[in-house]
Amino acid sequence: MSKSNEYKIPILSFFSGGGFLDMGFEQAGFEIIWTNEFDKTFAQLHAAGISSWRKSRGNSIKAEIFNTKSITDITTDEIVTEAFPNGKSDFFGIIGGPPCQDFSMNGSMKGFNGDRGKLTIIFFDKILELNPAFFVMENVTGLTKRKETKEYLQNLLKRVEKEYFIDHKKLNSLDYGVPQFRERIFFVGIKKGCIDNEYVNRNILGNWFPFPVNRTYQDAASKYKWGKSEKFGQKLARPKDLPIELCVESCLIKSSQTKSVPNADEFFNLYKSERELELINEGETNRPSFKRLHRFKYSPTACYGNNEVHLHPYQHRRLSVREALRIQGVPDTYVLPSEISLSKKFKMIGNGVPVPLAREVAIALKNFIGNMDINICKHSVMPVFDFIIT
Repeated sequence: MSKSNEYKIPILSFFSGGGFLDMGFEQAGFEIIWTNEFDKTFAQLHAAGISSWRKSRGNSIKAEIFNTKSITDITTDEIVTEAFPNGKSDFFGIIGGPPCQDFSMNGSMKGFNGDRGKLTIIFFDKILELNPAFFVMENVTGLTKRKETKEYLQNLLKRVEKEYFIDHKKLNSLDYGVPQFRERIFFVGIKKGCIDNEYVNRNILGNWFPFPVNRTYQDAASKYKWGKSEKFGQKLARPKDLPIELCVESCLIKSSQTKSVPNADEFFNLYKSERELELINEGETNRPSFKRLHRFKYSPTACYGNNEVHLHPYQHRRLSVREALRIQGVPDTYVLPSEISLSKKFKMIGNGVPVPLAREVAIALKNFIGNMDINICKHSVMPVFDFIIT
C-alpha cells in the first residue's frame, strides 16, 4: 500500500498542551483529528510548534486546538460534532495526560480530591461516553503510590474495566533514548470484544499489552558509568562507552549557535551572583533548586515550575528554551514564537511527555492493533491498513 493510501487511525487528544504526546503518535502513523487544551497560551504554543514541525516534514496542515474549554464543560455531542463532521468513525482512539500536580510527590498531594485530580475522573467519564476502541493515559507514578489515591484509582478503573481491558506500566524516558530520568505510568485500554478474553487471561501474571522495550537503552541508569559531581568550570572527559545521546551535553547549544538555532537565546536571567553559583558543582542535582546539570549525565526530570532552576553545566546561565525542548526529545523544527512569555514556555515544556517515549508507546499500540484478530472485534469492523511506521 502506498504512503498516500495508508489508512491512519484517528485520535482524539485531551490535555494536549504543547502536543508532545500527539507528536509521538503522529510519528507512529496515527492521525490527530481533534485536540483539547484549556490553557489559551499553551494552545498558541501548540499551534505554532506543531505547525512548524509538520511543515518541516512536508505536511502543510496547520495545527490548531479545536476546543479550548475545560474538559468539565465539554459535552460528548460537542466533541463528536467537532471531531467527526462527516459522522462518527467506527474505529478511533483517545489519548491524554490529565494534570498531575495533585498526584505528584512534589505537588499538592490532594489526590482525586484536588481540582486537577478530579480531571482524571472526568477523563475516564469521557472515554466511557465516547466509546473509543482504545485509549492511552499518561500520568505521574504518584498516582499509584499513596494508599488513598491507589485505592480510589482501583475503584475508578473497576468501573472502566466493565467495558475495557486495561493494562499499565511504569516507563522511564531514559530507557528510550531521552537524556532525562523521567518515570511516568502509562495506562492502555482496549475495548472488550476487540481482543480475546483468553489472550488477556493467559497473560494475567504479567502485562498482556506489549509495552515497548528499547534494547539499546534498557536499564540505562544502572548500565553506564555516568559523570560524577565535579567543581564548576573543570574540563571533563566523557566516560568510556557512555552514549552521548543520553547525556545533557547532546542538548546544549554552543555560544556560536544561539542566533541560528530557534529558541536557543531564550533563557531566564540569573538573580544570584556568579560567585554564589560557582560553588554549585557540576552534577549537583540533589538540591531543591539551582540544580547544576552534568554534561555527561542525564537530566533529572524536566520540571521548570515552582522556582526549580536547572543550571547549564559549565556556563553561567540557566538552560535555554531550546535546550529544555531537546531534553524532552523535541526536534529543532518545533519552533515557538518569541513573543510568548518564558514562564509559559518552560511550564508547557515541563508538562509534556518526552516525544521519543510517546512514539515508542504509539508504535507498540499500532503493532498490537495490527495483530488483532479482526474476526473477533465486535466493537466495529476494523479497517485493513498498512502498519509501516512513518
